[in-house]
Amino acid sequence: MEETNLKKTEEKSLNFIEEIIEQDLKSGKHKSILTRFPPEPNGYLHIGHAKSICLNFGLAKKYGGKTNLRFDDTNPTKEDVEYVDSIKQDIQWLGFKWAVERYASDYFQQLYDWAEELIKKGLAYVDDQTLEEIRAGRGTVQTPGTNSPYRERSVEENLKLFREMKDGKYKEGEKVLRAKIDMSSTNMLFRDPIMYRINYTPHHRTGTKWCIYPMYDYAHGESDSIEGITHSICTLEFDVHRPLYDWFIENLGIFPSRQYEFARLNLTYTVMSKRKLLELVKNNYVNGWDDPRMPTICGIRRRGYTPESIKMFAEKVGVAKRDNIIDLSLLEWCVREDLNARSNRYMAVLDPIELQLEGWEDGKVEYLEAPLNPAFPDGPKRKIPFSGHIYIERSDFMENPPKKYFRLQPDGEVRLKYGYIIKCKEIIKDNEGNVTKIICTYDPSSKPGAGPWRSVKGTIHWADVQSAKKIEVRLVDRLFTEQFMDQIPEDKDYKDFLNPHSMDITYAYAEPALLEDNSGIAVQFERTGYFVMDSDTKQPPQNGEIAAVFNRTVTLKDTFKIK
Repeated sequence: MEETNLKKTEEKSLNFIEEIIEQDLKSGKHKSILTRFPPEPNGYLHIGHAKSICLNFGLAKKYGGKTNLRFDDTNPTKEDVEYVDSIKQDIQWLGFKWAVERYASDYFQQLYDWAEELIKKGLAYVDDQTLEEIRAGRGTVQTPGTNSPYRERSVEENLKLFREMKDGKYKEGEKVLRAKIDMSSTNMLFRDPIMYRINYTPHHRTGTKWCIYPMYDYAHGESDSIEGITHSICTLEFDVHRPLYDWFIENLGIFPSRQYEFARLNLTYTVMSKRKLLELVKNNYVNGWDDPRMPTICGIRRRGYTPESIKMFAEKVGVAKRDNIIDLSLLEWCVREDLNARSNRYMAVLDPIELQLEGWEDGKVEYLEAPLNPAFPDGPKRKIPFSGHIYIERSDFMENPPKKYFRLQPDGEVRLKYGYIIKCKEIIKDNEGNVTKIICTYDPSSKPGAGPWRSVKGTIHWADVQSAKKIEVRLVDRLFTEQFMDQIPEDKDYKDFLNPHSMDITYAYAEPALLEDNSGIAVQFERTGYFVMDSDTKQPPQNGEIAAVFNRTVTLKDTFKIK
C-alpha cells in the first residue's frame, strides 16, 4: 500500500512534458528520446535561455536520452562566430554536454532540395511582390488575405525562377519563395508564409556559397526531422507556429518530429529582449554583454552566480503551460542557498572608521584562527592578523543609540568576531563633529580559548589596519527600478527605468586571506553579503593599486521566502 501511494506521488510530480515522454516511451512510439537546444547565434544567452537549456538537457538525462546543440544560423546579417563561441561556453559552464554539434547551415542543400520538391507538388511558388505588398496581402485577423498575382505560376516557371534565385540572378528583395497553403486561414502563419529570401551577406560558415536562406518556420521542423528529434521543446510563443511545423513535415513525408511548448521565463526588474539587451550594450548603458548587471549567462557568471544555483532556480520555477512572471527574489534565494552551504567566509569593512585598543603593545601582532566555513568547524582554517589597530564599519558604532542597539556605543561592550571583547572608552571627532577614531579597552581573558567564555549581545566584524588589503567593491544591484518591465506603457522608454544605483563603487579593507582564496566560487563578506573577484583585478597588483576588484553577487538577507 505504501509503495502504491509513493508511486502516485511521483506520478503527480511529473510536469506535462515528462508525462508525454513517459507515455511515448511506454507505448513504444520512441525507444529513446532526443532533444535539442537550437539558439540563433545573434547575441548572448540570458537567464531565460538557461531555463530552456536545463529543461532540454535535464529531460534527456532523466530518461537516458541525448541532446543536440544546433545553431539556427539562417540569417547571416545578424549572426557571428563570436556568439557561437559564447553559447558553447555558457552551456558547458552550466555543466551540460551535447551529443553532437550541428548547424542549420549543415542542411542547406537538403532544405533546398525539399523546397524544390514542394514546388513540384504545387505547394510552393516564387513571388515577385515586395515585402510590404506581401504583408498587405495577408489581410488581418478579421479579414482573409488576397492571393498573390504570381501564385498560379507553373511548376516549371517556379523551378526556373527558384534556381535563378539560388544562382544569384536577382537582387535582395526582388523575389521570395512562398509556401502555397491558404490565404483565408484563421492562422495568419498559414497565409502563404515565406520559405526563402535573397541575402548576399557572407555567412560565417558557408561564406558566399549561398545567397538564398531559409526562414525559421521552414528550416526548424525539417532540421529537427533530419536529426530525428523526438521532442522539440519550444517556448509558448511558438505554439501558433506548430501547425506550420507539422505542415512541412507531413507534406514532405519525413521523420515526424513533434513540437511541445512551455511557458518562457519572465523575471521582474529586468528585460529579456535580445534587441533591448543589444541596445544597452551598444549605447554603453552597461559595460558589455558580461556586465554583472546583465541577465546574460556570462553576466550572471561574472556576478558570481553558480551553475548549481541556476539549476536550482530552473527546478523551482518548474514547467508551466501559461506565461507568468517570476520574482527575481527567487533567483537570489537560490544563489544564497547554494553559496551559504559552500562559500568561504572573510571579513571586509566597506565604510571604515578606525578603532584603537588602549594598552595594546606597540608592534605586537597576534594571529586569530577562524574556520573558512562555519558549517565545517573542523574543516580548513584561516589565520587573521590582529595588531590592536583596526577598522570597523561606521554603522557598527552609534554615539546616541536607541534601545536594543547591541553594537558598539559609549561605555558599551561588543565582541570582535573571532577575537576580544572590547569596551568603548573615548571618541575622537574632527572639527565638524564627525567621529574619526574610537579608543577602546579590551579584556585579554575574553580571547577565544584564553579563558572561560563570556557572552555579550553584540559581535562585529573588523579588518586589521596594518595588514588589511584595500579592494574595490562594486555594489551590483537590480538593473531596473520598475518591477514589471514587460508591462511598461508603450509611450514610455524602458531605458528611463534604469536604476542609477545598479552599480555603486566603493572601497573596502579586507583580511589578507581573502586574496588567497582559490575556491572558484563567490565568498561571503561576513555580515554583509556574497562577493566574487572580478576579471578586472590585476594580478599581481602594482604598487599603489588596489589589491582586487569584487562584485557583489547578492546581499546576505532578503524578505523573500520560498513557498
